[in-house]
Amino acid sequence: MMRRLSKSFEPHLWVNVHSGMEALFMPYDHKNTTPTGKQSGKMKMILETLNHLHCGDRCVVGGGGGSVGYVAHGTTTDYMFDVAKIPMTFTFEIYGDDKADVNDCFKMFNPVDHPTFNRVLNDWSAAFFTMFEMGATQMNFLKESPFNVGNLISIDDYLNGYLMERKSRYGEKKELLDLGLQEIRTYFRLFLLSSVLLMFMFCSRINKTNRSIMPSISL
Repeated sequence: MMRRLSKSFEPHLWVNVHSGMEALFMPYDHKNTTPTGKQSGKMKMILETLNHLHCGDRCVVGGGGGSVGYVAHGTTTDYMFDVAKIPMTFTFEIYGDDKADVNDCFKMFNPVDHPTFNRVLNDWSAAFFTMFEMGATQMNFLKESPFNVGNLISIDDYLNGYLMERKSRYGEKKELLDLGLQEIRTYFRLFLLSSVLLMFMFCSRINKTNRSIMPSISL
């Protein structure tokens, strides 16, 4: 769905929002390097500025694969940069409580009190507005690529079209709910068939076992 959305209006900027730590990442996630060239320098400059203005220099800044201690393959951020050719792609890790108990996942990834929640909301909302302004300036977006409102689509219209255009395996257009019910019925039939086969095999094995232990009677 995101691949299709990225092709529908060719965005200039992509942000993947996560939680678990405080970080501002750029490509790449699947290797311990960052892109080369002028565009990479612009992305890093934006992240360093956001870190200073809105994160109090707390955030880790750099490539995702080289900053978190492991590489992640098949991420949306890398796809959007390398394949969809979106010039600026980022991953924002907006919150993380490293003092939370390892068994308390909710507290590790989410603010649980109002002051912290409001701080996270205000800091990152401001960071996004700053990023939009800086991104347009860095790409000379306002001068070289006039904003064409006609290229935009409503996310509601897109999702409605996506759901309505889904097809079943038989090529028939179906509502998503109908398609789901059809799949459930198919899996249920397969479950019944496998249950019957297992029961048949089980009964056959019992029959063979009884024959082998039955004592012979001489007449």
